[in-house]
Amino acid sequence: MENQNSNPETNSVGPPSALTYLDPHYWDERFSSEEHYEWFKDYSHFQHLIKSNIKTSSSVLELGCGNSQLCEELYKDGIVDITCIDLSSVAVEKMQSRLLSKGYKEIKVMQANMLDLPFDSESFDVVIEKGTMDVLFVDAGDPWNPRPETVSKVMATLDGVHRVLKPDGIFISITFGQPHFRRPLFKDPKFTWSMEYNTFGDGFHYFFYILRKGKRCNEEKEDEKCNDPSISLYQDELEGEDYLFRTRIDDDED
Repeated sequence: MENQNSNPETNSVGPPSALTYLDPHYWDERFSSEEHYEWFKDYSHFQHLIKSNIKTSSSVLELGCGNSQLCEELYKDGIVDITCIDLSSVAVEKMQSRLLSKGYKEIKVMQANMLDLPFDSESFDVVIEKGTMDVLFVDAGDPWNPRPETVSKVMATLDGVHRVLKPDGIFISITFGQPHFRRPLFKDPKFTWSMEYNTFGDGFHYFFYILRKGKRCNEEKEDEKCNDPSISLYQDELEGEDYLFRTRIDDDED
């Protein structure tokens, strides 16, 4: 999955519950009529972070491209070796058509499940996701102690990402997920990556995590790099459907 309310091509009306996002049929129906939607701000808000972390020569895998323009923005910034995947065949077909119509023939788009990535080990310099993993958490229950089923899906995704990254590759996760909830998952002992993050947004935080494979070393120094910001997100500041994720977090914390 991948909010750009002002875009004339965006005609989304959010589902009644965030749990609807777990239904693959929902996405097929949505993508059939919706041309473009951006989750968690558009590219301009975190472009500086992309440029400081991704080389133009990098091979990039995008998880859950949906109908986002993320891959197009990366392409415009000179990153042309891009592979996009999505679980929805409708999203894949429409993305392929859109990219070809714009002349972005180098970008590859294919149907695949991020829980079972169909790529060889050490295939990509960068794996990036923007709001895609957040879907896995909509039925997590207590965010401090998520359900085993949720943890299993998240770890399957992270296992696959770690496997397909090259030895010095990086995983970028753009999300609502606060560090105190993401850290136990990202920092599972089986992974060799370090973890750091930046924030962006006006008056509240979205998180831009950077996990560098093979760089896990001094945990204490790494943790000292960032202090977890307080959770200060207000529904009237959130764009489009982002509030559904925010509402879910608020409900779970009560």
